[in-house]
Amino acid sequence: MPATTDRYEIAVARYFEAWNAREPENLACAVTTAWTPLGGYTDPLADVRGHEGIVAVVAAAQARFPGFVFRLTGPVDGHHDTARFSWELVSEADGSAPVAGSDVITLDADGRIESVLGFLDRVPAEA
Repeated sequence: MPATTDRYEIAVARYFEAWNAREPENLACAVTTAWTPLGGYTDPLADVRGHEGIVAVVAAAQARFPGFVFRLTGPVDGHHDTARFSWELVSEADGSAPVAGSDVITLDADGRIESVLGFLDRVPAEA
């Protein structure tokens, strides 16, 4: 299957839908849509597998930063089954972005996320 830019952009859009879903049911549904059942998420603070683990990591980030949303900060770049992109965690109140990072995802043949390797480029000192 030839890779297209749309494939990566759709996967990343689903990824952000999960990170920005605030209701527990919506979060669980978004994670199920974005990730494969055994998909993983790894960054300097977490290393989980499966939908329940991913939901727990997202919910913990939301609890730590209430009133913030994740936003893509540049183009999505991809080839084969791998894509990379950068993001910020932005305050809905004042537009500040205390956290930023870059992620690399791998996709299955259906465009669902098999793994995420996250890198934190900017974090607050108190985090």
